[in-house]
Amino acid sequence: MRYRVSHVTTYLYGEAVDLAAHLLHLTPRPLPGQHVIASSLVAEPRHGRSASAVDYFGNHTTWLFMVEPHAEFRVSLTAEVEASFAPPPPAGITPPWECVRDAAARGGPDAWCAAEFVFGTAMAPGDPAVGAYVAPSFPPGRPVLEALLELNARICNDFIFRTGVTTLSTPVTQVLLSRAGVCQDFAHLMIAGLRWLGLPARYVSGYIRTRPRHGEHKRRGADQSHAWVGCWLGPEHGWVDLDPTNDLVVRDEHVVLGWGRDYADVSPVRGVILGGGRHGLTVSVDLDPIEGAALP
Repeated sequence: MRYRVSHVTTYLYGEAVDLAAHLLHLTPRPLPGQHVIASSLVAEPRHGRSASAVDYFGNHTTWLFMVEPHAEFRVSLTAEVEASFAPPPPAGITPPWECVRDAAARGGPDAWCAAEFVFGTAMAPGDPAVGAYVAPSFPPGRPVLEALLELNARICNDFIFRTGVTTLSTPVTQVLLSRAGVCQDFAHLMIAGLRWLGLPARYVSGYIRTRPRHGEHKRRGADQSHAWVGCWLGPEHGWVDLDPTNDLVVRDEHVVLGWGRDYADVSPVRGVILGGGRHGLTVSVDLDPIEGAALP
């Protein structure tokens, strides 16, 4: 599926910002199954300087440095991306989850890309309370993908998608108690539970299509930045991406920006400013199929 991506972030400041430095994770990542046809970032005000790099996780990043006073900061992404990720293997042929856990613990050449995602972080710790919630999907000997698919569905069914009830500082234990939040919360919750079991899991940042296919309900988390979970199935099968907000295996409705240990590694816009006072933030996101491309 070929998509047109539009993502506009606007900060309005109560007082002038004298100096600012911003780190952006807003360039879609070329991947097997994801072809970035075109991508452009425009920042306003335009004075200042920029630098591009690839971070530790292989994500494209852009630094912006603003050295003149400004009362508004806006950054706009426009891109054209073709996404069609390969289906995962049949769930029943994937190895028992304990084998995946043990392979990650051993590390070495077969697990170098996964072992570091076992360790907890501030936003997605290996939490025992969350682990107790996750554990029923992982009885002894169960194929890892069977367990992951069940957990993906449980989170979607057990938790209410509701904006305004959490912030970026809300711990996963509070999300577990309230059974409500947004896609970032559900991704962190799932990652925290998998890490408690010793399974590698990473946080994936991107977008989900704005308008649903004909006859389907609108996806939760559309019209804004979206997040889901990358899960390691072991050295033979590699990674699969699961969206617990919508109970989906990521195939052709998502566009990937990048991944990391949690949101802090791949937040779309972050930075430091001198001045500014109180400020307001608006974000607008559209991920729409391009007319004339393959039909959904």
